[in-house]
Amino acid sequence: MAQSLIEAGHFLYQQGWSPATSSNYSHRINSEQALLTVSGKHKGQLTADDLLAVNWQGVSLEAGKKPSAETLLHTQLYQWKPEVMAVLHTHSVNATVLSRLEQGEQLVLQGYELQKAFQGITTHESTLYLPIFENNQTIPELAQQVAAWLATDPICPGYLIRGHGLYTWGTSMQETLRHLEAFEFLFACELKLRSLR
Repeated sequence: MAQSLIEAGHFLYQQGWSPATSSNYSHRINSEQALLTVSGKHKGQLTADDLLAVNWQGVSLEAGKKPSAETLLHTQLYQWKPEVMAVLHTHSVNATVLSRLEQGEQLVLQGYELQKAFQGITTHESTLYLPIFENNQTIPELAQQVAAWLATDPICPGYLIRGHGLYTWGTSMQETLRHLEAFEFLFACELKLRSLR
């Protein structure tokens, strides 16, 4: 579990999707706790000491270790569905720029073969609606907005925060990384299309 977070951090940093000390990652421990990256740590240099256990209220269970301010955005996903095992939050250029270019409340993805990388989507003819939430430094307020969307039981395993980055999740770290890579490919395609129009 810890090793999967460390390896994810190294990979995502190398891709340029988690620059400097940005981003945060987590993995479910059990029905009441998750393992989360410590606030302010360089994700390309993560070690086991850079991880901490938190409860669903986002409280650190390890003395002297501070969780990310966005911990509640992770723990709410674990409470939403017990099959969610990993959550990755990244700050890529493409996700950040596209979330600012798109003025609506969602990014509509349609006609891409790679949409089938997401569970439950079997054809490029399907439509994936990726919500975009306004950036808010008051995380409980942002978590409430996300919770209202999650209550609709969306098929889309991710959302954007405008000018900030992407949250995505899955039933394993491997699936979550697959979702993240697929989203990043689709973001790059969308930006390329817009630049050519």
